[in-house]
Amino acid sequence: MIPGPFDYHRPESVGEAIKLLAGLGDEARALAGGHSLVPMMKLRLATPSHLVDLHGLPELKFIRRDGDRLLIGAMTTQAEILTSEEIAKNLPILQEAAALIADPQVRYRGTLGGNLANGDPGNDMPALMLALSARYVLEGPGERREVEATDFYQGAYFTALEPGELLTEIWIPLPPAGHGYAYEKLKRKVGDYATAAAAVVLTIAGGKVATCAIALTNLHETPLLATDAANAVIGTTLDAAALQAASTAAQAIMAPAADARGPVEYRKHVGGIMVTRALQRAAERAK
Repeated sequence: MIPGPFDYHRPESVGEAIKLLAGLGDEARALAGGHSLVPMMKLRLATPSHLVDLHGLPELKFIRRDGDRLLIGAMTTQAEILTSEEIAKNLPILQEAAALIADPQVRYRGTLGGNLANGDPGNDMPALMLALSARYVLEGPGERREVEATDFYQGAYFTALEPGELLTEIWIPLPPAGHGYAYEKLKRKVGDYATAAAAVVLTIAGGKVATCAIALTNLHETPLLATDAANAVIGTTLDAAALQAASTAAQAIMAPAADARGPVEYRKHVGGIMVTRALQRAAERAK
């Protein structure tokens, strides 16, 4: 339970951090909150020769509105998300999910960027970013590019990040006023990853669902955008038949691993229940 030897670096600017990561290559890892990387190092599942600590970069810690979108710096902590008035007013689903991540100690240190960039299918925030049509700003040597959240996740712990790149900002378009939202998460105990979880963002017009996005956590090797499930409820009053159709469509794309949280069929079954519950709660909130 002791990490292997490594050199520690604390850059004073994003440019310096990128230069270090690019120069040190595959032997270097960026350190944000450390709640995923450090345990893996202790188990010798990750053995970087260099850690590049991002905590000396205040320019990566911010929450601000820019027109019709919200911009969040990658080093913003989950605790800061929970206390942000801007997020409470515009994107309350982020606070609902952040409150379900681990425990207060983890939330005070864990960052949004680390949660998103790690590529862990058990992390909660990636599915929300899919449901919210978020874009990620990636900065590397001489290049700054934007990637849709839907294109970022390529496999368990594999993402669109290139060597030497950092995820620096998250851009989220603001959903319309009066939208409904919910994040439903089933877990074995406080602090655990989800057995299954579902995020829903929707609007209702004339008593029927007008728009809907559904995303799933820890039910595949990447977060999933359940497009067919969302389409199944658009134009409906969310009656029992529509809810069942959405649950069935969502279960059709689930491919969870059998683990201590349960066998595959159980996890798919409760995944469908999380979708149903999230749809119902989101509809209750929609104005």
